[in-house]
Amino acid sequence: MPRLSEVIAALDALWPPERAETWDAVGTVCGDPDAPVGRVLFAVDPVQEIADEAIALGADLIVTHHPLYLRGTTTVAADHFKGRVVHSLIKHDIALHVAHTNADTADPGVSDALAGALGLRVTGPLVPENNLGRICELDRPQTLGEFAARAAERLPATAQGIRVAGDPGMTVRRVAVSGGSGDSLFGAVRAAGVDAFLTADLRHHPVSEATQHSPLGLVDAAHWATEWPWCEQAAAQLDEISDRHGWDLRVHVSKTVTDPWSSHHTSPGAPN
Repeated sequence: MPRLSEVIAALDALWPPERAETWDAVGTVCGDPDAPVGRVLFAVDPVQEIADEAIALGADLIVTHHPLYLRGTTTVAADHFKGRVVHSLIKHDIALHVAHTNADTADPGVSDALAGALGLRVTGPLVPENNLGRICELDRPQTLGEFAARAAERLPATAQGIRVAGDPGMTVRRVAVSGGSGDSLFGAVRAAGVDAFLTADLRHHPVSEATQHSPLGLVDAAHWATEWPWCEQAAAQLDEISDRHGWDLRVHVSKTVTDPWSSHHTSPGAPN
């Protein structure tokens, strides 16, 4: 079996840490570099449910997209929920490694995985300067409503579901996609001349302004759902590396839904 340091070196080659944004917290959170690794679990969020799943699975390493300590900390005491995750992992000799914005801008990266899950053909990056987001073509023209239904069918189900802004009957041929929060990319989306933009965490004012600015169709999915396909892509990449090196790693993708929203209710009527 490979040592943790060898597996991390392979992961860093896929998602170089220097490609991460300066505000980000990527890399290895805990783990002994000399410890052997035989089983790896990929997940979006480093929460207790994922730690418990890794313990039950007998995993030696968890790779998540989201950081555990994005803004730093002065303690890992177990009286805090993040500290409990660290204690759980160390007690069971499980390492934790994070690939966040360095996975967003990788090739292939998070948005490639999202496009693949939707059955879209990638034609290029949405923001070439940092390789962020993807411009894609549909296999056949669809209405915006049909494209949203495709997203609802192919992405993992969440309480939020899929929200749409724009004319559901408009024709969609070219789309932009960006895993995770994407309303800062509206300028690039308009410049790309696409028919629709699928992303997550769209806010009221940016959406209102975008729909007034042009007839762009917007499809808003849950943040977790747009990034979960990366776990499958990343697991396949590590599988290929394992085969090439003769490591015989057992690589798993968590299907635990860690999206924080738990239910959805429709308003019964107009405001008073």
